Amino acid sequence: MKPDVVIVRLGELTLKGRNRHRFERRVLEQLEPLRLVYPSVRFALEFGRIHIELNEAPYEAAVECLSHIFGLASYSPAIRTELDLELIRQVALERMQELEPAEGTATFKVAAKRSNKAFAHDSKELPHLVGSHILRNTERWTVDVHHPDTTLWVDIRDKEAFVYTDTVRGSGGFPLGTNGKGLLMLSGGIDSPVAGWLAMRMGLDMEAIHFHSYPYTSERAQRKVEDLAKVLSRYSGTMKLHLVPFTDIQVKLKEEGRENLLVICMKRAMLRIAERVAAKRRAGAIITGESLGQVASQTLSSLDVIGRSVEMPVLRPLIAMDKAEIVKVAEQIKTFEISIQPYEDCCTLFHPASVTTNPSIRTVEAVERHIEGLDELIELAVQGIETKVIGWKENDEAAKYF
Repeated sequence: MKPDVVIVRLGELTLKGRNRHRFERRVLEQLEPLRLVYPSVRFALEFGRIHIELNEAPYEAAVECLSHIFGLASYSPAIRTELDLELIRQVALERMQELEPAEGTATFKVAAKRSNKAFAHDSKELPHLVGSHILRNTERWTVDVHHPDTTLWVDIRDKEAFVYTDTVRGSGGFPLGTNGKGLLMLSGGIDSPVAGWLAMRMGLDMEAIHFHSYPYTSERAQRKVEDLAKVLSRYSGTMKLHLVPFTDIQVKLKEEGRENLLVICMKRAMLRIAERVAAKRRAGAIITGESLGQVASQTLSSLDVIGRSVEMPVLRPLIAMDKAEIVKVAEQIKTFEISIQPYEDCCTLFHPASVTTNPSIRTVEAVERHIEGLDELIELAVQGIETKVIGWKENDEAAKYF
């Protein structure tokens, strides 16, 4: 049986407080691409739920859309039927006949929820009434109420009933944009796209900034970053990517700065530029892919010195994750294969042989003061920023059903 409704359950965090209606509206907004392509789709909002009435739209299209929306606890493909016991039993039987094993036996139980108290049979009666009908009309199903292979749910609502057997876990978190906006420092590596995804999952709308060192880095390295932004944009529809010409600053730091502080000074300059862009774009924080202790420039002392270059909050979603955990998420969100492509970014090419792990803020600031023209170069880099709008629809695989 093809599902005709998808029951979408919003996360508990989304339902708390006075922001519930705003969170629900944000999820509905992110479902709109589904209706734009399949105009017959309808959405019905209940407390803590959204019912997607497919009306001949493919269930796979709904899944593709839902898998990229944050703030969802779970969703279930369901069959809708009238509030009639015999119709409910018949739909339940047909569903269990589809799942009946060809050989041997399998166990099931029926679970019921009844929000409509006017319905004649309560949630204690329904499992017996429906389950006995299934047992009489199938050969390989047996009942196990404690550890069943399959649970069949009967959900009695005010005007209709739903029957379903599958529950898919949602992405969790908060709906996109409900906790503000951030600017992601997006490199071509594994870490920063994961940091961006985690920040979006916690409700931050997102723009990205990337620092390139043309002609030391190739156009292909830039396209790699655009490809990463395209994957992330699948969760937001589009993403603005700000491309910063950083070559002159790096050359200047390498020529006049201290070699062991080069990476620290580069990252401080990047943050200063990012803060300017974030303020202009009305973002409340800068997001980085830094993880504590992963490299020499990510010791506690180094992160402290780097972060002091700006007044804006710097959020580090990966701070307590190890590399294996980060890679696992990168594979899950499909950025890993792009990130490992062999195209160098600006930091890699200008990386010194030795990096201090315990920098002094006084020393770093003194070194920066003696680099002639650094502030002017930062201003020129800001003025030379190119902004691209990256859209997920350009990705053929992501747009499979759209």
